[in-house]
Amino acid sequence: MIKTSIVILNWNGCDMLRTFLPSVIEFSLADGVEVCVADNGSTDNSMEILRQEFPQIRLILLDKNWGFAEGYNKALQQVDAEYVVLLNSDVEVTAGWLNPLVQYMDTHLDVAACQPKILSYHNKGEFEYAGAAGGYIDKYGYPFCRGRIFGEVEKDENQYDEIKSVFWATGAALFIRLADYNEAGGLDGRFFAHMEEIDLCWRLKARRRDIVCVPQSVVYHVGGGTLSKDNPRKTFLNFRNNLLMLYKNLPSDELADVMTARGWLDRLAMMQYLLKGDIQNAKAIFRARREFHKIKGGFESDRIDNMQKTSVIFIPERIKNSILWQFYAKSTRRFSQLSNFKQ
Repeated sequence: MIKTSIVILNWNGCDMLRTFLPSVIEFSLADGVEVCVADNGSTDNSMEILRQEFPQIRLILLDKNWGFAEGYNKALQQVDAEYVVLLNSDVEVTAGWLNPLVQYMDTHLDVAACQPKILSYHNKGEFEYAGAAGGYIDKYGYPFCRGRIFGEVEKDENQYDEIKSVFWATGAALFIRLADYNEAGGLDGRFFAHMEEIDLCWRLKARRRDIVCVPQSVVYHVGGGTLSKDNPRKTFLNFRNNLLMLYKNLPSDELADVMTARGWLDRLAMMQYLLKGDIQNAKAIFRARREFHKIKGGFESDRIDNMQKTSVIFIPERIKNSILWQFYAKSTRRFSQLSNFKQ
């Protein structure tokens, strides 16, 4: 019986597979563990490389590029395991990385999902942007992490090595009970990519299922392999999907105020890009807001369902003030300096 299925979503990533799949195979394959590559309709020679060089992995073939979110939904329909790991193709794992995650989940049945400590592949003494030591969001939907606030990434000095409840676990290395994944409806395929794991974790947290970071497990992530940080397409997806996530999950008594505030904050973000001469990213935010208002009606039933299934309104890992204010007005650059988390 398969207890843990590690699923790597691939799209035209033959170089990434050759670089990072060997560590996953070496440090993961064991009794009860399988490694799968789910291919999102690649047009390069990924499949030839996998069949010839990595015969020990299981292939899941999808008919086209479904994106990150729906690609995983389609792939996990073909997986039968207690736990699944959604692992990015640009992640290097370490010896024994899987054991702390499995052991913690085996003994904490209230926990739906967890993540390892995510360090930078290119600078292994620093946290990596996409997840670090576990994710949080502020009142207005802005995500940040233990070890990373906006673009400020901390060095790893073992300061966040305590297992902690978090708001979201990164999609770069998301370890989750398959039953919880399915019960919550999986990732929202309409997001295509970006913010989909935070949306899923919000649903889980609101339904009284916990999310944690287990820093005794360590992996190294390249990050930004598909779209660079300032790519307008990435800006569009981040802003549009963040608004959709807020609409789907915000408590009713906060929805109007938060969305009004976000309207002004998004205009400020557009102005920042314009002042820097970055017209394309300013336009991306404008398009994201326009698209959100155009398609919002299609998410109304999701919002109603989420509100009906919510059993926890106050989630401590969603802070009740603004991370923007703490970062820009109070010059807070480290997670441990945030007023919400000072001991």
